[in-house]
Amino acid sequence: MCDLIARTGRLQQRYENGCRLVAGCIPFRYRNSEEVGDDSDCGKVVEVLMISSSGGPGLLFPKGGWENDETVREAAAREAVEEAGVRGILLDLLGEYEFKSKTHQDEFCPEGLCKAAMYALYVKEELDSWPEQETRSRTWLTIPEAVENCRHAWMKCALEEGFCKWHQDKGHQLIQ
Repeated sequence: MCDLIARTGRLQQRYENGCRLVAGCIPFRYRNSEEVGDDSDCGKVVEVLMISSSGGPGLLFPKGGWENDETVREAAAREAVEEAGVRGILLDLLGEYEFKSKTHQDEFCPEGLCKAAMYALYVKEELDSWPEQETRSRTWLTIPEAVENCRHAWMKCALEEGFCKWHQDKGHQLIQ
């Protein structure tokens, strides 16, 4: 049983110009290359954590509505705990990504337009239990595996154009 409780409902959601504001992250860690079957000489391989979707095939990064009583960074960290059961160091903003949600159309956002602020999250702890563990599974993947399994084009863009560029510029400093 999980002591943490996921937030539900839309009463506290933030909207801007008819667009639902969303916060999320790309959780990542480093593994020794031998552990993941990589023959390269670099020693460390970056893996990202993805979660199953409750609405069909493919994998997602944790994200959800940014609420009125929290900062965007707090919302991103909260979603990581609620959906993926991970905590860590929330690092840089990777970018803001617009998308249309088929499942989240409401009176404030009839078109289902969303804007997601996505962050890099260096995972330090995997929880044994978390609020959405009954409806979501989590999977560690290499970057190429994650690109292949991404359910949404905007998340693939966040991974390739946001996270990978950020990691090349700044993220690799974490393993030195």
